[in-house]
Amino acid sequence: MILAEALQQRADLNKMIAQLESRMINNATVQEGEKCVEDPKDLLKQYDECISQLEELTSKINITNTKTVVNGKSLTEMMSKRDCLKMKISALQNLASSASNVGNRYSRTEIKILPAVNVKDLQKQIDSLSKELRLLDNTIQSTNWNTELI
Repeated sequence: MILAEALQQRADLNKMIAQLESRMINNATVQEGEKCVEDPKDLLKQYDECISQLEELTSKINITNTKTVVNGKSLTEMMSKRDCLKMKISALQNLASSASNVGNRYSRTEIKILPAVNVKDLQKQIDSLSKELRLLDNTIQSTNWNTELI
């Protein structure tokens, strides 16, 4: 199995686990003399099986991510870099947006509000970081489709 398939399977397991939990809760109580639509014990058994599969699969994914090296960096390091780039881009976009909202004055006697940062420079930095993020994400995705799960 390749890494990308394992990641898709992990996502499916996470969805299934959430659905099973919801179904267990919905069938946790029943009116006296009635039967549950689904047996919570059976649902719990399915839930436990999915959790075990998820634990095993996640361990294999994490080991693969740690041991797979591209351009001198492990997939784990690249994913950390990607997450931090996303955070930085988001913060800079919020800063640029806030600095762009300087407001309108209706008369010369009103207080003039000015941006405290250079929005044009911020946008250049955002564009540069966004390009770096796209390239890094492409490398990660490509590697996921070309790496066998350990």
